[in-house]
Amino acid sequence: MALIEFDQSKKRDIVLIGRATIDFNPNELNRTLDKVETFSMYLGGSPANLAVGINKLGNKVGFIGCVSDDQFGDFIINYFNERGIDTTQMTRAKNGEKLGLTFTEISSPTDSQLLMYRNQAADLMITPQDISEEYIADSKILLISGTALAASPSREACLLALRYAKKHGVKVIFDVDYREYTWKSKEDISIYYSIVANQSDIVIGSREEIDLTEGLPEDSGIADHELAEKYIASGSKIVIIKHGKKGSIGYTADQHAYKVESYHIKLLKSFGGGDAYGSAFIHGLLHGWEVPKALQYGTAHAAMVVASHSCSNAMQTVAQIDAFMEEHKDEKVITELDWRDRI
Repeated sequence: MALIEFDQSKKRDIVLIGRATIDFNPNELNRTLDKVETFSMYLGGSPANLAVGINKLGNKVGFIGCVSDDQFGDFIINYFNERGIDTTQMTRAKNGEKLGLTFTEISSPTDSQLLMYRNQAADLMITPQDISEEYIADSKILLISGTALAASPSREACLLALRYAKKHGVKVIFDVDYREYTWKSKEDISIYYSIVANQSDIVIGSREEIDLTEGLPEDSGIADHELAEKYIASGSKIVIIKHGKKGSIGYTADQHAYKVESYHIKLLKSFGGGDAYGSAFIHGLLHGWEVPKALQYGTAHAAMVVASHSCSNAMQTVAQIDAFMEEHKDEKVITELDWRDRI
């Protein structure tokens, strides 16, 4: 029996709520942003990237969000529509708010920086009135991006979506997805993150993000497994805590812990892997896979995307990931750990 079982009578595999933005990635690599002359434009924003990745793997995806009422907003809506991602729950900003823009700096394959413009961001203008109980109820999974909790009215919209999901037996994934922009204080972060984390079936975040959720200092001395135990006691089935280049650990409610490492590939950039990882991992869970297999699929997808120039456009198909895994079948990237082990 799978650790998480989904109601197969529901129409949609997953609905995501959060930001859809635009990424400008440099065409001139291995230099700082001030030396770049041209950029390529892509759809961006972690939940939007996740939506594209999950959809590319053959799942039915819907998106709840607000975009600007201009050509950039058109770009987002058209991008989703062309790929079969449902946009019926997306709205347009009414007071001139604009899409968030991210300029990426790829100064080396292992050193990338993000420069974000998020003043008056359209994605934070989604309101509780924009949330359809019927739409949430007819989805197997609701994924909430932590960035959408940064300001009103978006945070109230997310909390209402969460209420509907719990009411109708929809599984909840919390992708912590911390971005310092638009948050006012660490207390705000902890309040809203913890509300969602403690009602989620799956929590995914870096150790820094989990510490922010719990209001912990960096040197708290609290081990990963202790944090996982807290969420599992609240009802979570899976908790994934990321440690950057060291890999991540997936903790499960049946008391297993799995270390996830990266495949050995030639990096082009050091961002975008998390969204690819998440999309393939969720795909595996939707198809009833055991957690280690889903984690391996996720890290394979991540390796493929960080070797590509974009994030959204680089999301892979099932056949492509399967071929990559066959090519790298001799690499061991999943190791079961003792529950209390650290990395």
